[in-house]
Amino acid sequence: MSGLLGARSCLSPVEASDLKSPLGAKIREPLTEARFQQLFGGPEQETELLAKPRWSRLCSPQRRRACSGPGAWRLLLARLPPLRWLPRYRWRAWLLGDAVAGVTVGIVHVPQGMAFALLTSVPPVFGLYTSFFPVLIYTLLGTGRHLSTGTFAVLSLMTGSAVERLVPAPLGGNMSGIEREQLEAQRVGAAAAVAFGSGVLMLGMFALQLGVLATFLSEPVVKALTSGAALHVLVSQLPSLLGLPLPRQIGCFALFKTLAAVLTALPRSSPAELTISALSLALLVPVKELNVRFRDRLPTPIPGEIVMVLLASVLCFTSSLDTRYDVQIVGLLPGGFPQPLLPNLAELPRILADSLPIALVTFAVSASLASIYADKYSYTIDSNQELLAHGVSNLISSLFSCFPNSATLATTSLLVDAGGNTQLAGFFSCIVVLSVLLWLGPFFYYLPKAVLACINISSMRQMFFQMQDLPQLWRISRVDFAVWMVTWVAVVTLSVDLGLAVGVVFSMMTVVCRTQRVQCLALGLAEGTELYRPLRKNHKVPGLCILSYPTPLYFGTRGQFRRILEGHLGLGGGKVKDLVKGDCGFNGSGRQETPKTDGPPDSVAEPVRVVVLDCSGVTFADAAGAREVVQLASRCQDAGIHLLLAQCNASVLETLTQAGLLDRLTPEQLFVSIQDAAAHALERLELTGPKTCIVWV
Repeated sequence: MSGLLGARSCLSPVEASDLKSPLGAKIREPLTEARFQQLFGGPEQETELLAKPRWSRLCSPQRRRACSGPGAWRLLLARLPPLRWLPRYRWRAWLLGDAVAGVTVGIVHVPQGMAFALLTSVPPVFGLYTSFFPVLIYTLLGTGRHLSTGTFAVLSLMTGSAVERLVPAPLGGNMSGIEREQLEAQRVGAAAAVAFGSGVLMLGMFALQLGVLATFLSEPVVKALTSGAALHVLVSQLPSLLGLPLPRQIGCFALFKTLAAVLTALPRSSPAELTISALSLALLVPVKELNVRFRDRLPTPIPGEIVMVLLASVLCFTSSLDTRYDVQIVGLLPGGFPQPLLPNLAELPRILADSLPIALVTFAVSASLASIYADKYSYTIDSNQELLAHGVSNLISSLFSCFPNSATLATTSLLVDAGGNTQLAGFFSCIVVLSVLLWLGPFFYYLPKAVLACINISSMRQMFFQMQDLPQLWRISRVDFAVWMVTWVAVVTLSVDLGLAVGVVFSMMTVVCRTQRVQCLALGLAEGTELYRPLRKNHKVPGLCILSYPTPLYFGTRGQFRRILEGHLGLGGGKVKDLVKGDCGFNGSGRQETPKTDGPPDSVAEPVRVVVLDCSGVTFADAAGAREVVQLASRCQDAGIHLLLAQCNASVLETLTQAGLLDRLTPEQLFVSIQDAAAHALERLELTGPKTCIVWV
């Protein structure tokens, strides 16, 4: 341990340059960028290729081969995943599991689809349409083998808010049958228009290859969003649970407005619907818990939702609850499919603000779920192909009056637990929903809507339990914990759309703030190695200063970069403040102590003659940051300080070159590694005797 933390003795400049073999096997010259290109070749060929006109590159032989028959076949394989996995399908091993899982998920899709349709403010049958067409399309285009798509509570809630805003109900609430049908038709058209808009946006993102945008919706943002939306779903279903005909609240503070309205109208609640809700929850919640606790012992999860639907329908029919106690029922589900209808394109500008967050949430939830199970079962996900799959799914299904859809947490977990292996399980799920649409629809005529509200609430179980991860998140990262809490509070107090925007903006602000905080440690060359490690004490090399800047160099950090370099090099009388932790030690518990310094560190007490700037932590640099480095080189040249740059990546080096760095430095001042730069610095200083190489980071 003492070897790692102690100083390395540099007995001579020759030995100091022996970095290729630290034990003294062989001595070599320091390797500069120019020497590296001379030995191993440089980017001349790539530069010549980039210098060619764009039309000549497009017409190159490689490009023509890509547009040939084999290239078209590769493109077809990439865009139709069944052409890849279906020939390798293991029929004997996988078919039974896919069939059982698909039927199980299809049984759950039926009640959940109708329940989530109520969240969307459209008739229940349109939830069945949304549980059929999108599942079928994703099976043909998706790359997630274990992903289950269809209706999703969060999207249904967001779409319902948009529908209520675009097509509000009359203030009086008293409507004739024809007026109610017209209102429902307008709301169905608005929901389909939102799905159409989100599909167009996702296809545009696919055309621009923007699958990387999913990274901006971090895991804390997505989990806080779904957890906060689950609370919105719970509160929005309270009127249906209690039998209160209250108008739906939309906009900011809708959750609190709904709670206030429910508490005010609580004396007018229906005892019959309250009893049905209590009995339904008493059955659904324990069944959900049993499925989770005994998932390894049960051959298939218990279909509590469909059992509850059948029992409630039989009870309502035999007791005539709809006529005797005015219990709200589903009514007639029309058989077959609706006629394809293009949504009103004139509404697209109005629904664009609603379609954008829905498209982002759709892609973020689906891509994250697909990646989780892809990592678990060792296969890969194409994020851009997922954009295409969900974009086409929403676009085509909107022609059949479907509302926005995505992958769902509950049914995806159910499909995996039931033994699903590939996308073929989606076909079996579609068969179940199709049988309900064609033949079994009349059996749901007497289904109480209060049961559907209970299904909505019970399906939020996983989202509510995401709050159990908060203590662990607090221990791992306080910043991620803050992102989670800010997003959740914004979703709950404002709305799902605004909460998503607040969460994304706050998450990006934390990233920017982290780049503004540079932690400085004193590192030394460990004994017998070529590695730099933290030291307990600051040992100094007279006239030498080795600096590493561990953050991107852009317009937001250029001022900090200037102050740090001025403080260490004594340029302009700058002082190193709290941004830089120069004199770093360790306390008894092993945790690092970072006392504040009001002036330059001791390493610059003597005039600096050679400075090495380690750029390995600079992942990118913009024009402002590059000009700052050029100005640093000019100031060092005027002050008689020899500046060396080490470990610049290709993009950073190209940016610095375009900014005119080579007008201030020679190629021999650019080094491949920090060890080569340090050896060259010691050789230039002509130091003798025991010295220690220090890196400030």
